[in-house]
Amino acid sequence: MVTFILRRFLVMVATALCLTFVVFFLTNLSPNLEKLAKANGDQRMSDEEVVRWLDNRGYNQPLFVKYGEWLGVWPGYVIDGADSVTRGRCVAPLQDPADAPRFCGVLQGKWGLSSVFKEPVIAIVMKRLALTGKLMGMVLLIMVPASLIIGILAGMREGSRLDRSLSTVSIVTTATPEYVSGVVLIAVFASSAVGLKWFNGSATSAMDDMTWVNFTLPVLTIALYGTGYIARMTRASMTEVMTAQYIRTARLKGVSFPKIVLKHALRNALIAPFTVIMLQFPWLLNGVVIVETLFNYKGFGWTLVQAAGNNDIELLLGVSVVSVFVVLLTQLISDIGYVYLNPRIRLS
Repeated sequence: MVTFILRRFLVMVATALCLTFVVFFLTNLSPNLEKLAKANGDQRMSDEEVVRWLDNRGYNQPLFVKYGEWLGVWPGYVIDGADSVTRGRCVAPLQDPADAPRFCGVLQGKWGLSSVFKEPVIAIVMKRLALTGKLMGMVLLIMVPASLIIGILAGMREGSRLDRSLSTVSIVTTATPEYVSGVVLIAVFASSAVGLKWFNGSATSAMDDMTWVNFTLPVLTIALYGTGYIARMTRASMTEVMTAQYIRTARLKGVSFPKIVLKHALRNALIAPFTVIMLQFPWLLNGVVIVETLFNYKGFGWTLVQAAGNNDIELLLGVSVVSVFVVLLTQLISDIGYVYLNPRIRLS
């Protein structure tokens, strides 16, 4: 197991480097850098002034050098600008360059400064990630138990009326995008046009004070979509297990049907849904973009939209680091859990 985890960890590191480099390359394309220079300088800057602004801030260095500086494995630049101001990636304002550290990248916890919010990127990301984590936690508390119950009940008796009914509900919820179900829920339960003003159409107040009124609709919007998907996977897995030979043998021995389901079928049926549930974490982290924007909940997804829309390169890179880390970590946990749940798997 230790060898397996170590091997997976090395693959995670290599994958993280590749993915972050791709994002870094795309965000540092010439049009993005030119837009950044004009947004922080003057929209009427000439091409020569744009090049000078980028030169003075280290953006025109070779790509791999910039990536190494951002990552924290290459010494940060120090440039004597044309305006007689010494600038450096690791040099704070009014600081002597000789007193500045040589390395100041992601590995050192220096994620840069947001060009839009004028705050450290790591502080913004952690704050917004905590808000989205609160939303994700509530969604998982509803989505996982509901989807497992629906899938198990549907798969226990394949082809029955209960199976067809629950499967239809699962397909409908999965086929309905969040922006559709969210609008429908707002129109029905938060709009004065219908009259059922049970909840708020905005979840901004839930950032400080989460209540039943301001947090229910965004949670339901996300949970409805994910519940149908997990329920379908659970139903398919349960159906396959219920037709296995050992289940038939247990029936012939006179074991009661509830005992067959709970003692023999349930554990094996949860192997595939466990992997699907773990994959919901990266989907929830990045898939809440529409929901957070729709309900004006300023979490991680909302931050991603703001960073991309305002060409905030440092913030966009910080968001990408967290996204890559969450995806790779959940995949590692999923692989380890799959090995423990399925005794037929042997590690070579």
